Amino acid sequence: GGGVMHNDWTAKPFHLPEHLHFTNWVVTEGLRFLQQRDPTRPFFLTLQFVAPHPPLQPPAFYMERYLRTGVPDPVIGDWAGSPPVLGEEWDWVAPNRVHLTGEAMCSARAAYYGLINHVDDQLRRILNGITGVDSITRHNTIVIFTSDHGEMLGDHYMWRKCRAYEASARVPFMVRAPERFKLKRTHVVDAVATHADIMPTLLDMADVDIPKTVDGASLWPFMRGEKPRKWRQCLHIEHSPWHQALTDGREKFIWWPESGREQFFDVTADPQDTHDLIGDPAWQKRIAGWRKELVRRLARRPEGFVRNGRLVPGRPYGAVMPGTHGR
Repeated sequence: GGGVMHNDWTAKPFHLPEHLHFTNWVVTEGLRFLQQRDPTRPFFLTLQFVAPHPPLQPPAFYMERYLRTGVPDPVIGDWAGSPPVLGEEWDWVAPNRVHLTGEAMCSARAAYYGLINHVDDQLRRILNGITGVDSITRHNTIVIFTSDHGEMLGDHYMWRKCRAYEASARVPFMVRAPERFKLKRTHVVDAVATHADIMPTLLDMADVDIPKTVDGASLWPFMRGEKPRKWRQCLHIEHSPWHQALTDGREKFIWWPESGREQFFDVTADPQDTHDLIGDPAWQKRIAGWRKELVRRLARRPEGFVRNGRLVPGRPYGAVMPGTHGR
């Protein structure tokens, strides 16, 4: 209703009173549930915010704060090409590639930062609600904060998500729990993790058996400062039709199935993907190892990504939708 569409780069202050903003509304409804629930029964509550996803419409205070104090400029890698001024994507309300400058870019980034700040402030309401409702809730509630994706926000001339670059694929994952769970405060875990780990982590902490069929694993040992005997070496990331990628959190190999293009980044030294090392002689042995691993993982895929031990570009690569069989 505010005239800004989802995935749009247009930014403006929210047009209604702040308590009607979806971020506020979600927290208000969550608090209503906590106040009305039966405290003798366990509960699982999910609060799903739209922000900081576009539409970029934070309450005016939050947008003005970052217009006033400033925001970092977009990061442009040495491999990133500027999109054409005229072309198909420039006709889109929500393009995948942008070259915003001046006030348009400043406003978009200020609004996004403002939306994050707004969510942070509203989280204080729900956390205070958990600690102040009743002693049973306070001493038994585990809180996990995460996100489904990031936002390119003009980095490398890109917009939206769907990419394997850090701005899109790396997300926050924070956990708070009562003292009896022995989580180490301010402890940062560098093990590569994924959303598939959320369910087994919660089941483990709740002393419930983890089904052998799940893809994830419990992160609770890491959060206690321990190291599991066995952990995944890397994560496989994909998004139809854009990319197939592997990362261990320190390095990242990306393959683009449509064109066959490959990219490789040293994430430890270059956390913003600014320097593509795919042609660097010093990294060829590491790149070959990552390519071999991706071939192994894609070998049985129905799209035909692998033939005779090699990656094959140009294969049909559609999204798997409900009611389809991946072909």
